[in-house]
Amino acid sequence: GATPYLSKTGKPVEAGTRGFWKDYPNINRLCAELNIAEEDVFTPYTNSSFYSPDGLEATAPVFGEAKLPFSIPGFGGSDQPFPMLPSPLGQVLATFPLFERIPLADRASMVGLLLATVDCLGNDEATQMEYDRMSAHDLFVKFGLSKRLVEDFIKPTLLVGLFKSPEELSALVVMELLYYYALAHQDSFDVRWIKNGTVADSLVMPLAEKLQNVYNLKVMGGCRVGEIAVEKDENGKASANKITYQNSGGETKTLHDVDGIILALGCKGMESVVRASPDLARYQEFSLAASLKGIDVISCRIWFDRIVPTRTPANVFSRFEALRGAGGTFFMLDQLQENSPDLWGAAAADVLDDEGEVIESTRGSVVACDFYNAGGVMSLSDEDIIKTLTDELLPSAVPRFADAKVVDSWVGKYPGVVSWFSPGSYNKRPPLEGAGDALPNVKCAGDWVRMGDREHGAKGLCQERAFVSGFEAANSLLRSTTDAFVATQVLPVREDETQFKAAVEVNKKIMGSGLLPRFWTR
Repeated sequence: GATPYLSKTGKPVEAGTRGFWKDYPNINRLCAELNIAEEDVFTPYTNSSFYSPDGLEATAPVFGEAKLPFSIPGFGGSDQPFPMLPSPLGQVLATFPLFERIPLADRASMVGLLLATVDCLGNDEATQMEYDRMSAHDLFVKFGLSKRLVEDFIKPTLLVGLFKSPEELSALVVMELLYYYALAHQDSFDVRWIKNGTVADSLVMPLAEKLQNVYNLKVMGGCRVGEIAVEKDENGKASANKITYQNSGGETKTLHDVDGIILALGCKGMESVVRASPDLARYQEFSLAASLKGIDVISCRIWFDRIVPTRTPANVFSRFEALRGAGGTFFMLDQLQENSPDLWGAAAADVLDDEGEVIESTRGSVVACDFYNAGGVMSLSDEDIIKTLTDELLPSAVPRFADAKVVDSWVGKYPGVVSWFSPGSYNKRPPLEGAGDALPNVKCAGDWVRMGDREHGAKGLCQERAFVSGFEAANSLLRSTTDAFVATQVLPVREDETQFKAAVEVNKKIMGSGLLPRFWTR
């Protein structure tokens, strides 16, 4: 976080725009521990808009601040604060007027997915693995979700939530994601964003500084891990004891007498380290994890000559041919971050009066655009990607973009870097415990790890899950390598609501009785 990520022209950029959802209790606690006020780090919760070639498709409200769309007996008239209702009733009523084009009958077909979610998430790991072997597309067909609902709303949501289309995603992970982010509670989908700068300088840097200053942590920035060597002692007990790496100057160095390792790596990093570490590759937990492929993503930032007003600061592209099969989003950083000079870097040049007050701002809108599942876009030149955005996608969603001129732009391409939860991938994902007792001083962390007995309610491509897995991996490493330690306590997400628990119990009785075989999985 201490080294800024800048474009060639000195403007701040970031590899992807990250949201912070309602149920991120451990990240919220981190702010308190760092003495950072949440309102100084995060924006208020914001609405999001979904756009297609037909225009506005839907708006995701801030459920915690929603107003009644119509009079409800006992709750007052319209424009009153929306009451907190049991899920999913609250979500259905709050979004009733916000779907512009998808008919009610299509939205009602979502009930099939609710039944599947209860059966999957309320059962044991063996049942969940059956769902993992099924694609989300097959699940939607078998449970009667309408084609229009899937194509116009669910598929675009998955493309920006799990970065792949339904036919390429595990049904298990899709249900985990939809439950955690949308179905668990009425306000589960409420999301906010970084208010100033980036995740790296707003959260990672203050955390790193605290660890260095208080706990004497040594951060070796810019280093690249090569081989991890394993040896056995006289009793035949294996441990990783040596790491070879390249420092920021390109020199090869070696760390000896290593006590423990946490592989906080994504799929591409895991592949690189295991390929360079034959000792590690002998353990199938690591070689299987290294075999998983990642998803291509592209991040763009565009600086315009004028302010472009939009309905919402966070927006999703849906079904545009120019996406070439990708998911797409655009975020109005000038709205989220108040168009501060920091967004413009060295180019910030306001006209000031004698008192230092701004007479005229030369800063227009700053837009962060991301493409997910971006293989079809990756081969385009940077210029063509920006042209696709400024000539086609952005004006199709918000016509006033057609009048704005590009002052500067940046494109970052990241092939194969994001976890891909493909059908049947569950058993290949790295366990939190690594190879377990066979190699007790190597653990794994990240949003893609299987957490076993330490499983957490945060799911999918999720900063909260990645953060929590780091705590649990550290606890596990200390448990395996020391006699006494104080474990870091991890905060759970909110408890499942009563109606979900009741549905799980009813489902278990029906399935346990043998009256209804689970014929849709195998």
